Formats: sequence, structure tokens, C-alpha cells
Amino acid sequence: MKKNMGLPDRIMRLVLAAIAPVLYAADIINGVFAIVLLSISGILLITSLVSLCPVYLPFGINTETKPKS
Repeated sequence: MKKNMGLPDRIMRLVLAAIAPVLYAADIINGVFAIVLLSISGILLITSLVSLCPVYLPFGINTETKPKS
């Protein structure tokens, strides 16, 4: 599939994905809320690593910058 996420979008997702595990390790969140946040965190991490956001596809959103030629 074609990539549709630019570097700023990927960095933002990585930062957001790192918050939930830190909160869980510090015992600030627990239970079902922690499971939900950790799941969302995993999804953000995966989409960031593959540079593809499935939610962007139906709307035609593309945050990847085009190289100048």
C-alpha cells in the first residue's frame, strides 16, 4: 500500500503511543481503562511504523510531503 503519513504525523503518534505504557508502569492507570489505552497505543505504534493510517484512506487524507523536483 502507498504511505499516507508524513514525519510530523508519525512522530506525534509515537509520542502519544509512549504515554500509556509509562502511565501503566507508574501505576497511574489500571483495569479496563489501562487495557483500552494500551490497545490504542499499540495501534498508534503500528500505524506509525508502517506509515499508513487506514482511517485516512476513505477520506483521501495524505500528510506525507511530496519531494520537490
